[in-house]
Amino acid sequence: MAAAAELQGKYQKLAQEYSKLRAQNQVLKKGVVDEQANSASLKEQLKMKDQSLRKLQQEMDSLTFRNQQLAKRVELLQDELALSEARGKKNKKSVESSSQLSQEQKSVFNEDLQKKIEENERLHILFFEADEQHKRLEAELRSRLEVLETDAAQHQAVVDSLTKKYTETIEKLQNDKAKLEIKSQTLEREAKDCRLRTEECQQQLKNLQAALGSRLEESLCIINEKVPFNDTRSARYNALNVPLHNRRNQLKLRDLAGQALAFVQELVTALLNFHTYTEQKVQIFPIDSATDSISPLNQKFSQYLHENASYVRPLEEGMLHLFESITEDTVTVLETTVKLKTFSEHLASYLGFLRKILPYQLKSLEEECESSLCTAALRARNMELHRDMKRLTAVFEKLHTYVSLLALPSTRPEGLLRTNYNFVFTNIAAGLHGFHDILKDISKHYSQKAALEQEVPTATQKLITTNDCILSSVAALTNGAGKMASFFSNNLDHFSTSLSYGPKGGAEFISPLSAECMLQYKQKAAAYVKSLKKPCADSVPYEEALANRRILLSSTESREGLAQQVQQSLEKIAKLEQEKEHWMLEAQLAKIKLEKENQKLKNSLSGHLTETIQEHSVLPNTAEQKKETTEKSLREPIKSTSLIGMLTVTTDNEKAPDVESREDLIKTHYMARIAELTSHLQLADSKSVHFHAECRALAKRLSLAEKSKESLTEELKLASQNITRLQDELMTTKRSYEDQLSMMSDHLCSMNETLTKQREEIDTLKLTSKGNSKKNKNR
Repeated sequence: MAAAAELQGKYQKLAQEYSKLRAQNQVLKKGVVDEQANSASLKEQLKMKDQSLRKLQQEMDSLTFRNQQLAKRVELLQDELALSEARGKKNKKSVESSSQLSQEQKSVFNEDLQKKIEENERLHILFFEADEQHKRLEAELRSRLEVLETDAAQHQAVVDSLTKKYTETIEKLQNDKAKLEIKSQTLEREAKDCRLRTEECQQQLKNLQAALGSRLEESLCIINEKVPFNDTRSARYNALNVPLHNRRNQLKLRDLAGQALAFVQELVTALLNFHTYTEQKVQIFPIDSATDSISPLNQKFSQYLHENASYVRPLEEGMLHLFESITEDTVTVLETTVKLKTFSEHLASYLGFLRKILPYQLKSLEEECESSLCTAALRARNMELHRDMKRLTAVFEKLHTYVSLLALPSTRPEGLLRTNYNFVFTNIAAGLHGFHDILKDISKHYSQKAALEQEVPTATQKLITTNDCILSSVAALTNGAGKMASFFSNNLDHFSTSLSYGPKGGAEFISPLSAECMLQYKQKAAAYVKSLKKPCADSVPYEEALANRRILLSSTESREGLAQQVQQSLEKIAKLEQEKEHWMLEAQLAKIKLEKENQKLKNSLSGHLTETIQEHSVLPNTAEQKKETTEKSLREPIKSTSLIGMLTVTTDNEKAPDVESREDLIKTHYMARIAELTSHLQLADSKSVHFHAECRALAKRLSLAEKSKESLTEELKLASQNITRLQDELMTTKRSYEDQLSMMSDHLCSMNETLTKQREEIDTLKLTSKGNSKKNKNR
């Protein structure tokens, strides 16, 4: 029902969006139609303007022609006036009265002419200004018309694309509507079924609640009567419960312990080399023990350094024992890692060794500074090493402190709470990083010291090689410490979480004894489960048993036939036993003959012929009897079958087979059988190689299939992400289209306003041009 309601809501939203888009589409269509009508009206107005302009130009031409006529008339009148003035000079007296009249007429004509000239100039100016304004308006209107046409084309393209898109969306929505209707019908059916099922389930739930209530009361009564206590309520007893076995965590811890063992072995070898080469350096510089006696301080120092292996080697052994104690079957926590205590003790013994040699090392450096060969720079390097050695011992003290704290839960759990595990691990990681930094400083200062010692005039090749060895050992120490520090920092979270593992419902193990008892219980439980998982005896498959039953039922052999078969098989067995005895006798005879031949060879070499005769006379009678029996048996053909093949020997009554021919026959038979077996072996080897190659190819194909599966899963994830991204882009484009439509509507409104203004201006221009034309006509 909820799914149907969601689908109905989605459909309503889609319908609302579709109605909105349809209304917007109609508004856009109306705007485009209005815009087209406005552009058509503007084109008609432009045509009317062109016609009015042509009329004005014709009127202008007529006015210019009239002005030219008037100018010619004015020139004629001026010529006549000049002639009349010339004539008037001759008859001034007779024409004084008429001259006054002509002067008055002339003044009147001049005034009229002046007025017309001024009016003509004014009309010329007005016409020129109107013509310029008309041209400017025409250019502006043409540019606006082009812009509007391009906008209209763009709007039409947008409208076409939107209509196409909206038709597609309408079709899609209609298809979705049909699908949703079908789905809603199926959901309604499912809802009806679910209602019926819910009613049935409610009824079953009521029945189950009643049954469980009665069973709960019975079980509570049994628990109260039979169970004396609940061990999970007491932390003391809960610590004896076996926790859930986390095999992956154990394998991870074993892997980490193996890596730590490799790093510790690397550090142990580097420390051994460092102490050994330091001992050699003390005996060489500043005084060579081969040429002169060194100081008692350096003698004692070299003696202590010579004992470094007895303190350094146990570190590797302790870490090895710790690694061997972490197996797949155990539960590895700090309470069960008893071997960590031995490693802490070995670290404490090595720390005591460092404390023992530290004052001698510092005094040796000071003594070296006081020697005459020591320069100021070398003295400065020695003092830096003086400080570095103190820091190195302090770092080992810090590491020993925190390692001994980690070893406390296996002996005294109250010495370290579980809440402080993370603090201890972080401090160990910080101590390892400090150890790495100190070793880097020692390597830097010792390299500078070695370079300065090479410049000493008494420096020997032995000193240079010893310094190089010390530098290589310090570099190895630095690399090992860096690896150990990075390893511990990277796995810090795993250490702090996995080593705080405990029984279910309890916070921790109470004591190491309870942890040991828990491990014993775990071993017993594993042995019990292993005993339960014994493989069942092989049984005949059901189909094969049916087939055998049909064979037994359909068989026509009677009991007598089976008895005859048994009798025949017994006879064959008896024959085979006789053949076996026969071949055993043959083997004894061949052995006796071989001994005789060997004895003959010995006698021929020694030359004692008499002894050979006696030996031949002393042959046992039993051998002769056996020969007689074998000759009797050889008269008949004998067939021998065995695993090595089949051998048939036929004998004649007259001639017995020779020993040599029989040996050759056996030899050839065995050689043929060996060749056959070697060919079978080669064929089996070739088949095994072929099967091995096929297995490798299948393994490669399997790995490639897994890789392709991973790549396909990644591509599927990317495709889903792209689908969501495209949906978001679709929503954004939809919103942008809506914004564009609103902007287009605003733009169309502004265009309508500008067109109305242009129409008003054109009307005013028409009125002014009509007024001017009327004035010109009147003039």
